[in-house]
Amino acid sequence: MAERNTEQPPDRSRRRFLKYSGAAIGGAVVGGGIVGALTGGFGKKPAAPAAPEPAKPVADFNKAPMFFTQSQLQITEAAAERIFPKDENGPGAAELGVAFYIDHQLASPYGVNAREYRTGPFVRGEATQGDYQSILRHEVFTMGLQALDDASNKKHQKTFIDLADEEKDAILGSMEKGEIMVVNGITGKTFFNLLRMMTIEGAYSDPVYGGNKNMEGWKMRKYPGNQMSFTNIMAEDKFVAMEPRSLHDHFATH
Repeated sequence: MAERNTEQPPDRSRRRFLKYSGAAIGGAVVGGGIVGALTGGFGKKPAAPAAPEPAKPVADFNKAPMFFTQSQLQITEAAAERIFPKDENGPGAAELGVAFYIDHQLASPYGVNAREYRTGPFVRGEATQGDYQSILRHEVFTMGLQALDDASNKKHQKTFIDLADEEKDAILGSMEKGEIMVVNGITGKTFFNLLRMMTIEGAYSDPVYGGNKNMEGWKMRKYPGNQMSFTNIMAEDKFVAMEPRSLHDHFATH
């Protein structure tokens, strides 16, 4: 009587998977090869990835001052709007919530120079190095705002937020040139450079940080924001416009 063969037939799908997964380890598998092995063979065309859901507007949960007084917030908003004004391309700093971004940054460790070496003796830096080594960043900013308002009252007998746009531009221009003193040893140029830098950051940073409301800054630049993957457009030879996504989109509840 012939002996019964108890061995199982070779599992061809498993062998095929091991074969191609080994290829993936040894070198790149192009075009979704691993996906093809897992879903029934390399002869099949991999399914196109599902289109992401449209991004939802980011909630204004962070639109509350954490550092500024109401007056300081208003002056910051007015000054930032002149640096990044609304025009035919899209909203300006005021609509983008840039003042809230600046407020939140100054309330954070960044505002107190937490990660910078601040032990004396303090030596005045070169023109390209800045000049507030011995003073906190949020102090430079609040004193700069006060200097803006003082210069406005002195020249026009009005607060900065009440000036006409061209008057605001003239005051900010004097700041940029260093013609207005903020505090002993620190000119308006230091404050203006900090204001300009943070205004641009607030217009283009992720909305979770307080600015770039509803990702409008990114939309003006056709910037995709925080996408989880670009695999569905990697093979495209032309620019692909994408609905931008915020970090907030990946944690939002449905």
